Amino acid sequence: MSATLEKKIWWQHSALKWFAIGLCLLFTGYLVVLMYARGEYLFAMLTLVLLGSGIYVFSNRRAYVWRYTYPGIAGIGLFILFPLICTIAIAFTNYSSSNQLTFERAQTVLMSRQYQAGQPFNFKLYPVSDDSWVLAFNIPDSTQLLVSAPFSFSDLDREEVNLNLHEQEDDFVSNAATLRTITQNRQKLGVLVAVLPDGGQLRMSSLRQFSAIHPLYALGEDGTTLTNKQTGIQYRPNMDTGFYQSIKADGEWDKETLSPGFTVSIGWKNFLRVIQDEGIQKPFLSIFVWTVVFSLLTVILTAALGMILACIMQWEALKGRAIYRVLLILPYAVPSFISILIFKGLFNQSFGEINLVLNGLFGLKPDWFTDPTLARTMLIVVNTWLGYPYMMILCMGLLKAIPNDLYEASALDGAGTWQNFSKITFPLLIKPLTPLLIASFAFNFNNFVLIQLLTNGRPDHIGTTTPAGYTDLLVSYTYRIAFEGGGGQDFGLAAAIATLIFLLVGALAIINLKTTRIKFD
Repeated sequence: MSATLEKKIWWQHSALKWFAIGLCLLFTGYLVVLMYARGEYLFAMLTLVLLGSGIYVFSNRRAYVWRYTYPGIAGIGLFILFPLICTIAIAFTNYSSSNQLTFERAQTVLMSRQYQAGQPFNFKLYPVSDDSWVLAFNIPDSTQLLVSAPFSFSDLDREEVNLNLHEQEDDFVSNAATLRTITQNRQKLGVLVAVLPDGGQLRMSSLRQFSAIHPLYALGEDGTTLTNKQTGIQYRPNMDTGFYQSIKADGEWDKETLSPGFTVSIGWKNFLRVIQDEGIQKPFLSIFVWTVVFSLLTVILTAALGMILACIMQWEALKGRAIYRVLLILPYAVPSFISILIFKGLFNQSFGEINLVLNGLFGLKPDWFTDPTLARTMLIVVNTWLGYPYMMILCMGLLKAIPNDLYEASALDGAGTWQNFSKITFPLLIKPLTPLLIASFAFNFNNFVLIQLLTNGRPDHIGTTTPAGYTDLLVSYTYRIAFEGGGGQDFGLAAAIATLIFLLVGALAIINLKTTRIKFD
């Protein structure tokens, strides 16, 4: 009896498990098909891999051990590896504000463009009922009218109405809608297509007229060539530039291109632009050197200041240490963006308190935001202020772990304060601090918020191909290329620079780790 009951319970649990797995499979399949149908191939593949592997791990007893690590692995794949792979993939394309669509989608957009031609028709709008209207068009040199089938402005799905011939004596010709009513419904009338008895189409061209519309481009027999019906110019897709480009009579490329463009693979061109284009190469190298210097100085200054203040806070002869400790930690408690905006006001050249004090004492009014050296100095000062409380807190905790016996023994040997710090405190602090200093370096290497809020990368370099400033870090330089480029948003070039940043930061991290391992092993 017990065996039968256990078998029944096991069967119920097994059936429930496979029912849940079946639902997950159906849901996964639906998501994958939906994403694939919309052209999101990478997301479809990612969904298939993550959910498929998840179902396998949680339904297979052999993969039981992976159930504890799978969420972490899936999170790394979703939030780290996938964006990294997408960024690297974009770096090898011409993806930009003018080349965002696929070729098929760009061709569809171009084919949907129309132009107005022929003699316009004057129209009037007449009410048929409370929520029903008709359009009446005057036929030139005729006493008849073209009247549409009744339609409702609330019926947004309906965009076409058929026109039929009517005599002018019909009853509905009274009580025409006012110009105000037409203006109020202009947007809805603008999408309305009036179909003539011969199959021609009319669209609203003004508040009083409809005009005939025709497709602007005709698709050639090859399925790719477009011909402008108004000018007769032919366009073919240029797979090197990602645009439909006009062609000459001899088949050579002409200068005119059509927008929107489409995304194509361009190989290493974005990376070669960074190396070969002087308008990008010079600011890139300058910004790279400044980024390394900024990160190193920030780490050194914040660590040094935090360590010194931590040692002072541990000095037992200092009265009111608790008050000083709270005051020194306060900058860490205030949100960084608020502190940055406050400093932006303090350093204001005309009204900032810092310049007012300097002008009153020494007659100086430094150009903090227009002079490259002063702007960089300001950034280091502000970043040191923002970062020292963190280092101070770490050092205060590490100082408590140093045995007092070491200081007592050094006192017996006649050592002074500097000997204690250089021979005991510093060596015992720097070893556990090293991984945190490396992490701080990596963080400041990509400290986008400080640059964006305080200087926005300015003052700018002169004569560069892309927007670049003296206070830009590589990360803010990449952002400006992606979203503030004068020639459009160049996501492909920005992705190439982001890839280079990833390689540089990774290489520096590996070098630092190897150096510290050799030093402290």
